[in-house]
Amino acid sequence: MKSAVISGAGLGFRRELVPALKAGVPSPVSFFELAPENWAGMGGSSAQDLRAFTERYPFVCHGLSLDLGGPSALDTVLLHRIRSFMRQQGITLYTEHLSWCADDGHLYDLLPIPLTEDAVHWVAGRIRRAQDILGMQIGIENASTYLIPPGAEMTEAEFIRAVMDEADCLLHLDVNNIVVNSLNHGFNAREFLRSLPLERICYIHVAGHHVEPDGLVIDTHGADVIAPVWQLLAEAYALCGAIPTCLERDFNFPELTVLSHEVAHIARLQERHEMRENKIQRAIA
Repeated sequence: MKSAVISGAGLGFRRELVPALKAGVPSPVSFFELAPENWAGMGGSSAQDLRAFTERYPFVCHGLSLDLGGPSALDTVLLHRIRSFMRQQGITLYTEHLSWCADDGHLYDLLPIPLTEDAVHWVAGRIRRAQDILGMQIGIENASTYLIPPGAEMTEAEFIRAVMDEADCLLHLDVNNIVVNSLNHGFNAREFLRSLPLERICYIHVAGHHVEPDGLVIDTHGADVIAPVWQLLAEAYALCGAIPTCLERDFNFPELTVLSHEVAHIARLQERHEMRENKIQRAIA
């Protein structure tokens, strides 16, 4: 299958959305994202549905369970399954979370990694191994966290940069996760964004979150995107260009037309950035 280039605004490919998408994909949607663990090896009507879309649209693989920061052996069997699946479906970008999620079995949560030099070497080595198996650079996503692991030897942004430099991988930027962490840990989201290795950015996530009665912000992907997240996305475009960006929605799905409005907003922000860039280039010329 011919591989397709990712660009523009995308939407998470969820089974709950497939019936509506089969009736018609909203025009703002340029690509889709899926979790390969949920689709690789699938047969029957689910496989047929997926093929019908991968033949017409570019897709991104965003992993959920590789456990890059965990203490267990790296799941090379999973990586080989993902490599085969990506080749079958013509998918050329794979991303994962900078977190750990397993300890003698999956924990079904994304947990923070200690911000230490030892952890940098451990995680970077596992990313390099994953890249060797997949035969490509992969994107690593900054994660939402609800505590700062004790014994930190560096900031989160310093840790992310150190891991990516040592692993020579790409940055999958999640602007919602930055906003969530800034609210929970009390830092400036724009300053954090600017401190990341933005020269490595390959892909962006935007999503909604939930605020508990006590003020704790939870990264749920089950609500509408709020203004501060949109504003940080626009800031990211100003710094990095109109990078391909996906709207994450994992549950509490509204009508597809409602989701398409958010995807369209991503596309409008990208278009505004490109228009500004063109004006600047014409002025310079």
